[in-house]
Amino acid sequence: MTGPVVVGFDGSPESLAAAAWAAREAQRRGLRLDVLQAWPRPKHVPPGSESGDHPALAQLAEREGELRALVPEVTVAATSVAGDPVEALEAAGQGAAVLVVGSRGLGTLRGFLIGSVSQEVLRRAACPVVLVRAGGDEPDGEVMVGLDLGRPAEAVLAFAFEAAALRSAPLRVVHVWSPPAGSAYMSYGAIGGLEREASAAEDSGLAQALEPWRIHHPEVEVTTELIRGKPAVDLVDAAGSARLLVVGRRVRRMPLRHHHIGPVAHAAIHHVHCPVAVVPYG
Repeated sequence: MTGPVVVGFDGSPESLAAAAWAAREAQRRGLRLDVLQAWPRPKHVPPGSESGDHPALAQLAEREGELRALVPEVTVAATSVAGDPVEALEAAGQGAAVLVVGSRGLGTLRGFLIGSVSQEVLRRAACPVVLVRAGGDEPDGEVMVGLDLGRPAEAVLAFAFEAAALRSAPLRVVHVWSPPAGSAYMSYGAIGGLEREASAAEDSGLAQALEPWRIHHPEVEVTTELIRGKPAVDLVDAAGSARLLVVGRRVRRMPLRHHHIGPVAHAAIHHVHCPVAVVPYG
């Protein structure tokens, strides 16, 4: 998608970090940066007419100027809208390449995204959503992507390979798998043989899934890792050294109120310290 990079802004430390991250991402991608400020003031009251608006609008203008100085080659557009933050972000995400929001860390988002609003945005957004912690400048290091071979997600791999290529960074592809059901009741020797066969099959499936992406992005150094365990736990542990973690969110064909972000994405956004990109796929 060639739309802008959109970032939610409310003046909190988290949104300040998110805006800086989004500016650098727009620079990497050669895209416009849209800074979006929203809160549900009465719709019949125009922006700037309430006393509470003036400090917020001044802060938005100040941040816009700072971002222009940070990435002078990027077109930066700041907008303040009267409306629900979830709805505003969802609408902006319809035409965005990436949607960026600030994350308070270890479980909650605040300010622009309050309480359950964070998960509402994640499960509604049509584009990849990146969550950035306060002080969340990317360290040097690898991009990491969690891959589920049971549900191949081309959009997730596309985002991960592009992110690694844009950063000239290595890409680590991690697949967490579990032994076949019922193996706990087998003999130790049988379990060992079965697990070796299962591991070999998983390794082969991983290589097959990545082959076309390696060809498409020969400039990206790719390493793979198979981890025997539980994805929602072990993927979080594996991401300790990552500069960016990419995970998928399956888009289900059901009413929106029944959509979920999934246990792996849920664990990642609550417990991983680096920026986390959640990519929808169908």
